Amino acid sequence: MPTLRTAAEIPVSGRSAPPTWVVVALACAGQFLVVLDVSVVNTALPSMRADLGLSAPGLQWVVNAYTIAFAGFMLLGGRAGDLYGRKRMFLIGLALFTLASLAGGLAQEGWQLLAARAVQGLGAAVLAPSTLTILTSAVPEGAARARAIATWTAVGGGGGAAGGLVGGVLVDGLSWRWVLLINVPIGAVVLAGALLWLVESRAGDGRRIDLPGALLVTAGLATLAYGIVQTEAEGWTSAATLVPLAAGAALIGLFLLVEARTKAPLMPLKLFRLRSVSSANVAMFLCGAAMFCMWFFMTLYAQNVLGYSPLDAGLALVPSSLAVILGSKLAPRLMPVVGARNVAVLGAVVAAAGFGWQSTMTADGAYLTAIMFPGILMMLGAGLSATPLAALATSGAEPGEAGLVSGLINTSRTMGGSLGLSVMATIAAARTGGGGSPEALTEGYALVFRTGGGVLLVGVVLMLVWLPRGVVGRG
Repeated sequence: MPTLRTAAEIPVSGRSAPPTWVVVALACAGQFLVVLDVSVVNTALPSMRADLGLSAPGLQWVVNAYTIAFAGFMLLGGRAGDLYGRKRMFLIGLALFTLASLAGGLAQEGWQLLAARAVQGLGAAVLAPSTLTILTSAVPEGAARARAIATWTAVGGGGGAAGGLVGGVLVDGLSWRWVLLINVPIGAVVLAGALLWLVESRAGDGRRIDLPGALLVTAGLATLAYGIVQTEAEGWTSAATLVPLAAGAALIGLFLLVEARTKAPLMPLKLFRLRSVSSANVAMFLCGAAMFCMWFFMTLYAQNVLGYSPLDAGLALVPSSLAVILGSKLAPRLMPVVGARNVAVLGAVVAAAGFGWQSTMTADGAYLTAIMFPGILMMLGAGLSATPLAALATSGAEPGEAGLVSGLINTSRTMGGSLGLSVMATIAAARTGGGGSPEALTEGYALVFRTGGGVLLVGVVLMLVWLPRGVVGRG
């Protein structure tokens, strides 16, 4: 059923709407940059350490500073788009992201790089919800929106997959600085296109931002993310981990109490009464917890066990990158026929089969059977599941809540990925017992993939029981 534009969804610009493909292209370009920067710096970390004299914990924070700011501010970024304009937040987020990329690429000291990465994460948190909201606002609900979301999902998945390859090419051919500087010309082009072609819209009910709620949820999510990333270095039972985890959970609890009492909440709790929103977000969290680990541990396996160079490791995962795009494009074709829930379940089952296959890896594995084919299954399933979950999460919300719901689904995926990676890193380290031989590392990585497959099977059961049965994507 097409979505009707209500009084809560007011176009602010008097210009006519641009062609839909232009809006989709701009939104997807913004999403690509955001997701790419989660993984592209991994191959540059050794060069960054040598050039800037970073310590091992400092090197870890090159990744963590971005992730924590990204996860912590995403709900606030999504709501700000609803209230102050989706185009405005897209431009502000992209400008912050681009300027921070320039500052990071030119950094001469370690602290300068870490500060730039944190601002990059803030820009990404403002930008990412706007990309999905702009897209869903421009395309009526139905088959066309499902195809647009599929493109957005494919581009996001491709950005995550391309990180290792792009980083390897830039580090080998130029320097580590270009994994950040490459964002500057791309960001400038997308900014110019957004200024020219995007039409402003926002929720027009005159509300102001819920400042207490914004402060509590941002502090809570950031503190939780901090606690999660501490697990890799400190373990799950140390005070350095438990204190921020407990503090983050307490802040989130206080946020929920505030939201239940305030007249104009940042996140109306009634959203979670919508089965499509609540179930799709939990499913996205579980899928993100398993899928995000795939790229990380596959890259480690290729380099640390099989002896691939960073560039070769990136090239080895190209078929997986193509598979996630294929899965994202197949999903909207299947959704009108068998239903969004069934496509999401199918994707999780295919991915779980890939995780199971990958868990049989050996220290002398052949490329085709130890990387390519299981990687294709994992990422084909990721593409099949992500598109219907995003479509379900956004289908039940009012237009005025679109930015918030978009921020919520992005937060679920990001927090799931952060938590999953920390848990899996702990599992791998416990199995290897500190051993650095190819055989010991392989045992740790194999256990990670068995665990990831189990998480996905739990997600399959949850989807079958909880996701709505309706067909999303029928025009």
